[in-house]
Amino acid sequence: MDALILKPGKEKSLQRRHPWIYSGAVARVKGEPAAGDTVRIVSADGVFLSHAAYSPASRIRARVWNWSEAEAVDESLMFQRLRAALAGRESLEAFRHPKGAVRLVHGESDGLPGIIADRYAETIVLQCLSAGAERWRKTIAGQLLQLTGCACVYERSDAEVRQMEGLSPRHGLLLGAEPPERVESFEPGSPGLRFLADVRRGQKTGLFLDQRDSRALIGSVARGADVLDVFCYAGGFSLAALAGGARSVLALDSSGDALSVARENMALNGLPPDRTEWRQADAFKALRLLRDQGRSFDLIIVDPPKFAPTAAHVERAARAYKDINLQAFKLLRPGGAMATFSCSGAVGIELFQKILAGAALDAGVTATVEKRLMAAPDHPVSLSFPESEYLKGLVCRARIDSG
Repeated sequence: MDALILKPGKEKSLQRRHPWIYSGAVARVKGEPAAGDTVRIVSADGVFLSHAAYSPASRIRARVWNWSEAEAVDESLMFQRLRAALAGRESLEAFRHPKGAVRLVHGESDGLPGIIADRYAETIVLQCLSAGAERWRKTIAGQLLQLTGCACVYERSDAEVRQMEGLSPRHGLLLGAEPPERVESFEPGSPGLRFLADVRRGQKTGLFLDQRDSRALIGSVARGADVLDVFCYAGGFSLAALAGGARSVLALDSSGDALSVARENMALNGLPPDRTEWRQADAFKALRLLRDQGRSFDLIIVDPPKFAPTAAHVERAARAYKDINLQAFKLLRPGGAMATFSCSGAVGIELFQKILAGAALDAGVTATVEKRLMAAPDHPVSLSFPESEYLKGLVCRARIDSG
């Protein structure tokens, strides 16, 4: 088998079971592996470390499949990993519900690097985001149908990260019957919401499943509140707030298509349209306009897109996170709460909290952290792979007095 020979000392992260090998750690390539091929990872002194998927175009030169020299990387391994991933979600109500929306596979945390699979009722949406995932896409799709009994696998391998792997986008039905234009799914919990997912054109795989627990939290604290939902997308937080008894909701998003789905979701759940305004607008400009109009809110949700796709973008992202949260703090009533998020893996929770502290200070708001938030448990975080904790959030409460 072809191999990557590491530079001296570069085996330490692998010994701690971190699954990525960066290009700078590789001394030389033995053989002529193609993109997606399985290669042996070997230390400078010849010790076997792992089997990994080779990606010659990426800064992440290889992603680990397993750590055993005797274990083959084959269809049996993929099946075992998928079966284990599903078993790990059996306790979740969203998994057990026949129309539940749930993440089935979460990449490296499930031992399947670069592979994301979300289920919406009987439709599985698959993302293959690395060269190794691309090599096994048809096998994974077939095994998912076999293990779940779902009707189809629809592929959304169109994320920008594929460009870094030297891969072109893939988009369309992979196996089974064509899914409906809008796939209806159910989000259990209190109060329990129904959502329509646009699996063909929607962001990510159609919905933001990672925010399930945070939506439930918003629903539990929204009674009687005037709510501002910034970057509302298909209305998840807005609907949770309405279902929880919010007095009013102003929901902002730049995508008219997303707002159209949000309105459909509101009607699907029988929620009152007279308490909601869906406004298509640039969030940065809209918040300044609301400030100039003297508007204020009891509860604000700020859930922006990824501002830092890589570590190289962190400085620019920090400015964007500070700006949007600064404007939001200016609209927060004394005693009000703001739930604010970052899905940029390169922006850690410590940096994010530091950014928020600066934003609150510049806004003249004294705030405390009530709760730290993270992705729902079907998006597991591996202890040896901290990058899997990409989503982080803080609930901040503005102090009533100004001192």
